[in-house]
Amino acid sequence: MKQCFLRVALDSPLDLCFDYRWQGKVEGDAEAPQAGQLVVVPFGRREVVAVIISVEAATAVPEGKLKNALAVRRELPSLTPQWQALCAFAAAYYHRPLGEVMLPGLPKNLRAIKPTSLDRALKKSAKAQATGPAHDGTPATAPALNPAQSHAATTIAAARGFVPTLLYGVTGSGKTEVYLQAAAAILAAAEAGAEGADSAVGDALGGAQILILVPEINLTPQLEANVRARFPSVAVATLHSGLAEGERLTHWLAAHLGHARIILGTRLAILASLPHLKLIVIDEEHDPSYKQQEGLRYSARDLAVWRARQLDIPIVLGSATPSLETWHHAQSGRYRKLVLRERAVKDAQLPTVKLIDMERDKPVEGLTATLIAALKLRLARGEQSLLFLNRRGYAPVIACDACGWISNCTRCTAFMVLHKLDRQLRCHHCGLEQRIPRHCPTCGNIDIQPLGRGTQRVEEGLQAIFPAARIMRIDADSTRRKGSAQAAFDQVHRGDVDILIGTQMVAKGHDFQNLTLVGVLNPDTALFSQDYRASERLFAQLMQVAGRAGRRARTADGNPGEVLIQTRYPQHPLFAAVMAQDYEHFAGALLEERQQAGLPPFIYHALLRAEAKELQVALDFLQEARLCLPHEGIVMNDPIPMTMTRVANVDRAQLLVESVSRPGLQAFLTEWIVALRAMKSRVRWSLEVDPVDI
Repeated sequence: MKQCFLRVALDSPLDLCFDYRWQGKVEGDAEAPQAGQLVVVPFGRREVVAVIISVEAATAVPEGKLKNALAVRRELPSLTPQWQALCAFAAAYYHRPLGEVMLPGLPKNLRAIKPTSLDRALKKSAKAQATGPAHDGTPATAPALNPAQSHAATTIAAARGFVPTLLYGVTGSGKTEVYLQAAAAILAAAEAGAEGADSAVGDALGGAQILILVPEINLTPQLEANVRARFPSVAVATLHSGLAEGERLTHWLAAHLGHARIILGTRLAILASLPHLKLIVIDEEHDPSYKQQEGLRYSARDLAVWRARQLDIPIVLGSATPSLETWHHAQSGRYRKLVLRERAVKDAQLPTVKLIDMERDKPVEGLTATLIAALKLRLARGEQSLLFLNRRGYAPVIACDACGWISNCTRCTAFMVLHKLDRQLRCHHCGLEQRIPRHCPTCGNIDIQPLGRGTQRVEEGLQAIFPAARIMRIDADSTRRKGSAQAAFDQVHRGDVDILIGTQMVAKGHDFQNLTLVGVLNPDTALFSQDYRASERLFAQLMQVAGRAGRRARTADGNPGEVLIQTRYPQHPLFAAVMAQDYEHFAGALLEERQQAGLPPFIYHALLRAEAKELQVALDFLQEARLCLPHEGIVMNDPIPMTMTRVANVDRAQLLVESVSRPGLQAFLTEWIVALRAMKSRVRWSLEVDPVDI
């Protein structure tokens, strides 16, 4: 029997590939194993699914240590060399084992030992392809574009090769419409090219795929509905972590097999297998949700740019408040910039932004008299209002005035948040839950009070002030059940809600046609954060939530929408920039500050984190790591405790590494991580490249 050797990647923390013996058909046989196929192999006492990296005629592994590969998944077409190269780049850049990039990016059912679900999904996919849309790329009737939109859509569709484009447009300027019409032109061109080409070229052109990423799951239903309505004859797939495993496998296969022409998803979709990708769109590209915060800590936006360069295709990054990195690239000419300065709806204007000084207009139930009057006016006119507070729960903490006790989490350096409806105190970091105490645990005082306000408390206060109003709260607590978020947003869109209260879930992407007032509660905490990105994020957040107001032509009184921001610091320059809605000036000032301070995007960061039962043990490990390797041209800062020092009874510390050269930093990290793995320590550690939270 002929044999060869398979080098495979496993989902393992070991940073190496493994060799297995294959006994069966090889060398030219149609059923010979190929790179990119899935294979079942024994690993320890288990059987696992791996990805074949290469097929070799010989191996350096001693014969006695080799195990036989058990089965190759021939029913699934191989993962493309381009997909393998993407994973290899991500593994190298973020310094993670290749298998930890490849395997978790595949649907769970695809990695099952028994391929029953895969067989069913393949049959379902084949049936859908045989009876489904004709894939001719012809869109349904599209709305007319204004000149700026038309220019942007035409420019994007006409791009050839790798052309990174920033689509900078004010909120409500119709960026989504630009994406869809550019996609329609690319699909139509591909179909036209396929009709006049030979079979091989025709297959490649006719299978054009468009990838559109959004930052959060709750934004996908609205986008999917728009896409399906616009492209009734085109197969659409969605990819995000909210899908059931069977659904995810079906949609992933549609993308991998080339059946789906338009793929929508959150950050994980950037690692999907898309053999005919012709355009990538990153909507709300500034959003921090594009950065994975555990495991492979990748930036979907950055990987998307690399993937577009790899495939030599255009990529569009859209935002009303671009990240400073993207803005810097556009200003320096590395990215092309297309601008939409007007709202898409004729005669619609940007909302007016006003500040309410809370030192003069004292709030009642968290709401000032000015904001209450504005809410009352909208109720009388039958218009909708949105109150934005990025803090869920009833109150951030409960406290005792007699002795000073506060509801600290016993496992974290954080407060236990009061959730009145659930009658619980809950830590939002480790998940610890406790019953609300009837008296102070320290002194016995029964008069313990909530301090501060979360969305639940604001909802309670509003119901007391406006008992006849239809009030809805949308946050992570009210939308736990699958489909509940979309059902809630549908109610708002239907006009069944008068006042909407929400966290950042409601701040971006949603097109509320009858919403004319936005009230912002308690934005001041971000003004004094030690995170150097806090002001950038707060400005983006305020601009995004402000953009929900006045998206139709005019309000009932003929005025544009209104945004009221309650603050105790009305003279702060950030609020002046928000009132002027002048992102360009604000971004320019921030970039100048970053350059003077030596911060990204003018310098490159990596962050080594360490966790231990005792803080000093973590700090000692980081100090040893700091000195274990020469680092000429690299700045190694002193180890410090993390802002959230203790989580779930584990203490955490960090070490920041800086360099003015990205290649220089990468070269150092490659050597450093080898040295770190050689250090004998019980400390759990992780390395993050390009961290967004420091």
